[in-house]
Amino acid sequence: MEWKINTEEVEAFEAHYHRLFQKQEQLLNKSPQSISVFQHVKEKLFEEWTYNSNGIDGNTISLKETRVILQDGMTVKGKSLQEHFELVNHHEAIEYLEALSNINYILTEKDILDVHGILMCKIEKEFAGRYRNGAVRIAGARFIPPNALKVKELMEALINHVFENPLQLNPIALSCIFHHRFLQIHPFFNGNGKTARLIMNLILMRSGFPPAILLKNDRKKYFDALDLADNSHYKKLILLVAQATERSLNFYSRAFPSTASDEEYRSISEIVTDSDMPYSQEYVSLLARRGKIDAYKIGRNWMTNKKAIKDYLNRKISD
Repeated sequence: MEWKINTEEVEAFEAHYHRLFQKQEQLLNKSPQSISVFQHVKEKLFEEWTYNSNGIDGNTISLKETRVILQDGMTVKGKSLQEHFELVNHHEAIEYLEALSNINYILTEKDILDVHGILMCKIEKEFAGRYRNGAVRIAGARFIPPNALKVKELMEALINHVFENPLQLNPIALSCIFHHRFLQIHPFFNGNGKTARLIMNLILMRSGFPPAILLKNDRKKYFDALDLADNSHYKKLILLVAQATERSLNFYSRAFPSTASDEEYRSISEIVTDSDMPYSQEYVSLLARRGKIDAYKIGRNWMTNKKAIKDYLNRKISD
């Protein structure tokens, strides 16, 4: 299977990458006394990660119900046992990744198989942690996954590609390319999407980034981005992952007191009513969706701050 990458699309987000690395550095420089704050935010993010990743694949348990299941070990009336297992297994897989993620970590085939094994435990035990041994078809996909006999070879090549990183991609772009290529190989009968998103985040986490949580509400955008990637157009997928990474970085940043009032994140609809804001709500929302400004989503609403908008205005004037 030949992989093609449009490097111009990968490099189109240099300003966005720069902003993410700046925020990452700021978080890494927080004092050791901040450990308890990080732990609290991390727990909330991991619950969101579990809820959204399962929701993308059709799990109907709500975020509030997810927290009850994970924190209290309770079951939710009217939800299937499999849906409960999907949440608990996914959360255990996250804990497995967290134990692996450090700057010296090198991705291995065993870890991918182990992650899949944890995800599918008690759901499809006979296939958990094992590559598929038969053909699969993906509903709505424009490609047919490779023959099962080629899966192991292709996965080894993909893992080696991540290790060698021949194009010297930054962690955000590299994780996106891995994610898409993994799904094209489709190495398992079931659980490919969740496994791909987990390992994508392992690539980010080993580089000091928090997980990029792709939202259930953005399910259509996500699948549309993957369809474009099938034709070597990665721009939409990279943007989605970069925005998701920034959202997590902002969650950590918001947990620490800010002394600058214009750094407060508010809804775009609220910010544009300020007298010193030169742009309309529609235009600022467009900038947020395209990753031109520092912004993230809560539910279906975009949040940003006045500093982000002013920085964009200053860049535009200087250009």
